[in-house]
Amino acid sequence: MSVKIKKNKENPESTELLAANIIKVADGFEKLLKSPLNDRALIVLLHDAIGQSNISKGQIKLVLDALPRLKGWYIKH
Repeated sequence: MSVKIKKNKENPESTELLAANIIKVADGFEKLLKSPLNDRALIVLLHDAIGQSNISKGQIKLVLDALPRLKGWYIKH
């Protein structure tokens, strides 16, 4: 079951909720990047899961390379 929350200009996400979710995503991917799987394995798994026609392996690599900087880009300490 998938829950979808539609937000717009009249019903925006709170800053706190966005920050908490960015931190959760960054922490989750940090754990994933420290797992025994190497970059190639992660790219192949994600490419298959997302769909080969929806994203390229190069795009996945760009995202994986940027993940360590996610919190720094969006969260002020």
